[in-house]
Amino acid sequence: MTDFIRFFIPFYFIIFFTVSFVGISYRVAKRIGKNPNVLPKDDSAYGLVGFYFKLILLALFMYTILLLLFPKDMFSAFKINALEYNLIQYTGLGLMMMALIWVVIAQLQMKNSWRIGIDSTTKTELVTDGLFRFSRNPVFLGMTISLVGFFLVFPTVITFSFLLTGNILMQIQIRLEEEFLLKEHGEVYLTYKKRVKRMLGY
Repeated sequence: MTDFIRFFIPFYFIIFFTVSFVGISYRVAKRIGKNPNVLPKDDSAYGLVGFYFKLILLALFMYTILLLLFPKDMFSAFKINALEYNLIQYTGLGLMMMALIWVVIAQLQMKNSWRIGIDSTTKTELVTDGLFRFSRNPVFLGMTISLVGFFLVFPTVITFSFLLTGNILMQIQIRLEEEFLLKEHGEVYLTYKKRVKRMLGY
């Protein structure tokens, strides 16, 4: 199981971000004629959130590469032994695979409305069907599930910190986007917000 996890985790995250961010973004960029990555690069509060998003992704990538290259050191570092059971690890693997599929489906259902960040320059359609009938933020939900799965597969203090920090950043981003969508779509978004939960459920 150790050797499988060693190779699975880095390749999983490479595939996750290559398909769900690079691939989907390229597809949308060709359709709309602009880069859908609109995270700000200024020193505003929102710009700081975007900066920490990139930082946590870089740290996650480096951590998984170190896991691949130095398995003996990484597998023993800050391990939470109480959670190291095959059943828990298999559950984590299942969650990670399900999360990848869920995120890609949600992004495809957004069509040309897909953005990384808040696009205040282009009017986008409010998507409320498909997975958006069950969650107002299915992409962030999928990313959270992916980090939960990662923690269960490889339970360490470090993977838990990725889960905690990533979730905090996503919750901040969600609230920033909600404020923007309310201004952009008004009563339509307010009705949708009342009907569908922020993460999952009616």
